[in-house]
Amino acid sequence: MKEYISKIEKLVKHAKQISITSHKNPDGDAIGSSLSLYLFLKKIHPQVRVILPNEYPDFLKWLPQQEEILFFTKHNKEAINYIDQSDLIFSLDYNDLSRTGDMQTSLENANADFIMIDHHQQPASYAQICISQPEIGSTCELVYEVLENWNRELINQSIATCIYTGIMTDSGSFRFPSTTSRTHQIIGHLIDLGVNNAEIHQNTFDTNSYNRLQLLGVALSNLKFIEEHHTAYITLSQKELDQHNFKKGDTEGFVNYGLSLKNVDFAVIFIENKEEGIIKISFRSKGDFDVNQYARKYFSGGGHKNAAGGRSELSLKDTVQKFLATLPKEK
Repeated sequence: MKEYISKIEKLVKHAKQISITSHKNPDGDAIGSSLSLYLFLKKIHPQVRVILPNEYPDFLKWLPQQEEILFFTKHNKEAINYIDQSDLIFSLDYNDLSRTGDMQTSLENANADFIMIDHHQQPASYAQICISQPEIGSTCELVYEVLENWNRELINQSIATCIYTGIMTDSGSFRFPSTTSRTHQIIGHLIDLGVNNAEIHQNTFDTNSYNRLQLLGVALSNLKFIEEHHTAYITLSQKELDQHNFKKGDTEGFVNYGLSLKNVDFAVIFIENKEEGIIKISFRSKGDFDVNQYARKYFSGGGHKNAAGGRSELSLKDTVQKFLATLPKEK
């Protein structure tokens, strides 16, 4: 990590304006890494903004200074102008500009150096500095390593809170195999800096609405178990989402219920999105089954070995049929 720091410091020092960006439909790791880096850079640089493609779920809207984020969908002209005038852009928690949705064209046209900090597989080659470590459980863990090697003394409670949140959410509350002893060492330091870990867990997970719990009931009633393939899957139609006043983030974690079944090592959730004309798909696995490769092969997606996403432009019914047809070939 240390070999990157002097190069990053040099680019930051000579930059007049810096944009920090992350992927479409940002999650806890995307927001946590973006805000932690923002709060750090604000201490040493006057012109820094976080620009995200679109808004994120309400259960993450308590993070420090999240109100300062520019959303490309909501503040379009301001966001375009800021990116256009930036000479340094950080790519956090994504490794291909296609992951940024409507923001992609502005980033492709930017006359700026890029610094990528990411933990997904198969990074594209657009960044001048590329810190890509797929074996690490979260981008927030990588951002911590960068900041610690850069200037450990500048990491305060607010920065630590953002990093903790990203590591926690992307590690399944420290349950996933990518959680290492180093992860826990980092968490220990963050708590020493004043992070209220119990409050973070409560703010993030204990915020269920009545509608979300009702929707979870529908999802579980739709759960199917395919014993011979050790697979479970859930479907949610647009009608079912509308009946329960679906809000962004309401289906977060639903796929893990399928994975929690005994003798299941592969779980999927299919969610209809009429507005975008697609079926959004989340894949989870245990052990050696690689859902990153599976998602890339069949559903225009990707991610990590045990957690990935994908999409389908077929109907919900046809998407499920396509999925079922793949199981005998892959499992």
